[in-house]
Amino acid sequence: MATILVVEDNAANMRLTCLLLANAGHSVLRATDAETGLTLARECQPELILMDIQLPGMDGLTATLQLKQDARTAAIPVIALTAMAMKDDEEKTRLAGCNAYIIKPLRYKELYRVIDTLLAHS
Repeated sequence: MATILVVEDNAANMRLTCLLLANAGHSVLRATDAETGLTLARECQPELILMDIQLPGMDGLTATLQLKQDARTAAIPVIALTAMAMKDDEEKTRLAGCNAYIIKPLRYKELYRVIDTLLAHS
């Protein structure tokens, strides 16, 4: 399976996401802020990134923009994870370079479907 980087500052959300990914056979890298996530993405080259949008300091949209502007990480698919469910929020994630958008709380079937789709295309 794939190595997936999870960038999430909420401990409960991090535990749930990592459990779901591990149960699906994926290896998980963890970051609790965008800066650490950027470093891990550049150093470890995960196959996919799950990016929380509301992070302390640098937000997930800014981090995604930086990933997509860096030749080392531009091809890594990014799934935006957000509790924001306003109509224009999905568009904002796409403009930042996110490849998909999942609203929290996570629904495991949707998470697995989106991950499988993106990994099959990358």
